[in-house]
Amino acid sequence: MEAQVEGGPLRGSLAMLADGTARAAVVIIPGSGPTNRDGDSPLGVEAGSLRLLAGALAERGVASIRVDKRGMFASAGTFADPNAVTFDDYAGDALAWVEVAREKAGTECAFILGHSEGGLVALVAAQTAGPSLCGLVLVAAPGRPMGVVLREQLRANPANAPLLADALTAIEALEGGERVDVSSFHPALQAMFAPAVQGFLIDAFARDPAALIAGVKLPVLIVGGDADLQVGLADAEALSRARPAAGRALIPGMNHVLKKVPSGDMGANLAAYGDPSLPLAPGLAEAIAGFVLGAR
Repeated sequence: MEAQVEGGPLRGSLAMLADGTARAAVVIIPGSGPTNRDGDSPLGVEAGSLRLLAGALAERGVASIRVDKRGMFASAGTFADPNAVTFDDYAGDALAWVEVAREKAGTECAFILGHSEGGLVALVAAQTAGPSLCGLVLVAAPGRPMGVVLREQLRANPANAPLLADALTAIEALEGGERVDVSSFHPALQAMFAPAVQGFLIDAFARDPAALIAGVKLPVLIVGGDADLQVGLADAEALSRARPAAGRALIPGMNHVLKKVPSGDMGANLAAYGDPSLPLAPGLAEAIAGFVLGAR
């Protein structure tokens, strides 16, 4: 499956019923970093969450296209540097996929489903979308500026204490639109704030999800899990406050890779990131399918 953009093509996978019918269509945008169309990453994520979600939606009559981001995996294309990208680029790509999805599914419009950072991409795309976009599904998406979320993530882990001062310095600089010299930082921080990605981080930190969702006039569903270690319920609540008319689905026990894990069990939560045999959290696919089928 391909979408044509300058520097492309972009590539993805179509999932729908074997008879080729669909009552709605979604484009699934993955999260941050080198995350592929299945929701997996060479950084240790092998949960297959977006692949499983696509299959579950197809069973419910919702076609989907899950995509590889520009410059990565099968969407390497002729992009010289996958890090030389902005949210506007990703948003334009998402809208190109919307056109493909509605054509393949035979629907008048298609939804964008953004997971994690992909939710921010969806919100940016909605600012300039035309009638081909039905609405948005924001799954484990940030509701506060990324710098705020990243500070919270870093502070939540006591093991980060020796790194915290440098990390906070870097975040503050990037929020101000300034690059930072990380050559003296711990190797983990050198990777997180590598010079090659600082331009993208400056763009990311400048985006306010709450302000963006407030300007969206289309139907929106906000989905969160109460076992998410990366994007907490505070983010879903921030999005809901900014757009009170949006639908809301809280999935009990769901972690960031969309699997149900035992309450308070950090080991099981982290192990789920590498276990594609674990099913999706119960209720997730039903909530999304119910929303997109009801919103058309």
